[in-house]
Amino acid sequence: MKYQLLAFLLIPIIAISQNDLLDEIDSDTLVDQYATAAFKGLKIVNFESTKLVAEGELNFIVSHRFGSVEGGFDSFFGLDEAVTRIHFVYGLTEAINIGVSRSSFLKIYDVTAKYRLIRQKENGFPFTVVGFNALLINTALDKDNLPLLEFKHRLGYTAQLLISRKVNTDLTLQLAPTFFHDNYVVFDAQANSQIALGLGGRYKLGKRWSVNADYGLHLNRADNSPFKNPLSIGFDLETGGHVFQMHFSNAQAMNTNGFLGQGTGDWGDGDIYFGFNLSRTF
Repeated sequence: MKYQLLAFLLIPIIAISQNDLLDEIDSDTLVDQYATAAFKGLKIVNFESTKLVAEGELNFIVSHRFGSVEGGFDSFFGLDEAVTRIHFVYGLTEAINIGVSRSSFLKIYDVTAKYRLIRQKENGFPFTVVGFNALLINTALDKDNLPLLEFKHRLGYTAQLLISRKVNTDLTLQLAPTFFHDNYVVFDAQANSQIALGLGGRYKLGKRWSVNADYGLHLNRADNSPFKNPLSIGFDLETGGHVFQMHFSNAQAMNTNGFLGQGTGDWGDGDIYFGFNLSRTF
């Protein structure tokens, strides 16, 4: 009997508490809500997105970029000239990722760090801002062709600020001011330190599909340089535990220094590369 009496006395308190919680859901949660799912992939196409791997998770990405489709049947539309990049990214915290990769393009190894500085918030800060840094080692440079080659000449660096805004449920836009430096540059007239501005975005087509695009505006490219600004268009397909990205680009390299500094294709001539990224989270 005493337990029934206690339960009866507690009913008003429980009801009041539930009402308080419902009031909080209607107000505070909306005020403090962060923008989520701005991007599904760690990259838009070429450029890094503001998405990070969750704390304690390991993301494994296999990327292929085939040769130019301009080659036709002789190269089976580029499939005979593919380059591959294998990339591991680990979430140290919810806001800090570290990664390591190896690309067959110039046999480049790189170590990366990606870290969120601030998040877009409803009725708060309007952008998500993420920093990205990379250290690259070009192991393809040959001392037989470059007698004065030292280890330092193989190194390259990237510093990037990724600024995105989820405009609405379907549309996300991003800016990516970028500084990158190569101790050895292929084109002699090109400065070792280079700057660029990345522009990109994602538009959601359905529950699992989106169309993505990005463009890199190189701001101090040398006169008469044979290289082009990278323009890339692709689609993301989310299938449960992984994201499949299919894309076309006029740059075959997949490292930031490579696609910004050494893109050779030309959309106007049909000199473009088909590729895809397949990621899996563990």
